[in-house]
Amino acid sequence: MNKNTEAHLAVLGANIIFAANYSIVKYITPSHIHPFALNFVRVASCIILFWALWLFKPGPIGIQRKHLSRFLLCGITGVLINQLFFIKGVALSTSIHSALLSLCTPIFITIIAAWLIKERLTLLKLIGLAFGVGGALLLIFLKDQNHTGTNVLLGDLLVIINAVSYAFYLVLVRPLMASYSAIHVLRWVFTLGGILMLPVCASEFFATDWQAFETSHFVALGFIAIGATFFAYLFNVFGIAKIGPSATGTYIYTQPVFAALIAMIFAGEHFSWIKGFATIMIFSGVYLANYKKAIN
Repeated sequence: MNKNTEAHLAVLGANIIFAANYSIVKYITPSHIHPFALNFVRVASCIILFWALWLFKPGPIGIQRKHLSRFLLCGITGVLINQLFFIKGVALSTSIHSALLSLCTPIFITIIAAWLIKERLTLLKLIGLAFGVGGALLLIFLKDQNHTGTNVLLGDLLVIINAVSYAFYLVLVRPLMASYSAIHVLRWVFTLGGILMLPVCASEFFATDWQAFETSHFVALGFIAIGATFFAYLFNVFGIAKIGPSATGTYIYTQPVFAALIAMIFAGEHFSWIKGFATIMIFSGVYLANYKKAIN
């Protein structure tokens, strides 16, 4: 098997893991562990594993002072806000809603890039933004009686905030990738974000009743903390290195498909025609907002 095939399989695997993560998060939280406590486990595990990688393959360890503020901003947007709002949002909403709304990230990247780095907003991009935002609003205000969420509206809004924060992170992190390796950037982004997250999550972590956990709950926790964060991130980094960011990024569009199938089979969720229409709007919006990039 050549490296390109391995990279495509790795990226596809990462997105299947991300897709399964929506339903697995709902399985374990908030019924057995508070969302913030789950975030604490998730981020702390990644910090340990990313630094363990450095022990096995030592390299440059520090960051330049001129990049410290950008690393802090990436830690805030890519870990603190992104992780906290994602887990809390998924816990309150449904797996299908969360997966579809997370797909809006490329649309928000277009808006943020136009604001921060002055990328030109063409008519097609503006139409794409309208379609994407319209599809997201349709999902948010959808009156769905057959759902697994306890507060779908609030959960959807938190997932949207998560997507906006992650879009900021992706724009802010680009210059750092030119000066450091991807693993080095991830190591420090998670470390700084984890330090900022500690005061928010520590009390919920120590309040968790670990004795009430069954084997399946620990397996789910391990999947979220190690599989859906550490390994999935590594798979994507491997994909970016071998087949490039554009090819790697296209696989994000498989996530809602896998997430919907997993949620319907294992979590009893339903996919209505209105959700289908919202999906078409979001996909169309993402395509139009990025059309120029796709043909360059």
